[in-house]
Amino acid sequence: MMKALYLVRHAKSSWKYPDLDDFERPLNKRGRKSAPSMGEILKKLKVAPDLLISSPATRAAMTARIIADQINYPLEKIRYSETLYGSSEDALIRIVGQIDDAVNKVMLIGHNPALTDFANYIGDQPVSNIPTCGAFGVNLKISSWAKISEHCGKLKFFEFPKKAAP
Repeated sequence: MMKALYLVRHAKSSWKYPDLDDFERPLNKRGRKSAPSMGEILKKLKVAPDLLISSPATRAAMTARIIADQINYPLEKIRYSETLYGSSEDALIRIVGQIDDAVNKVMLIGHNPALTDFANYIGDQPVSNIPTCGAFGVNLKISSWAKISEHCGKLKFFEFPKKAAP
């Protein structure tokens, strides 16, 4: 069974509270608007992950819950991984490499620059940047997550709020 991987960057976060720790920053108004619309787009694209792993940072967790709700992924099944916060491309490769092979479709919700770097590592088409609330989907030419390697993915979609805006 072919594997599919969806990388989603958290929606736009608020800088309204300068004393707030980076980890705690919530979504701003635009983020709260773009996350549900990205969820709608993902639903239209028939994105249905078997596993959703999110960074536990407030803005990522909020994005994860909004998108999960839109694509009918059970909120209580969202897994949170500290590794996704402030991580690197290598950390993402390790996370994905440890996923159980019974799982075929995985969504990671996290942060840049790690997500964009990882997208360019696995994808067959370069992306300069995954913008806030951007979603990058690839079909992987691997049967086991442990076999994740450079350019093993074929781009399925790359969506982001500005692209969807009328």
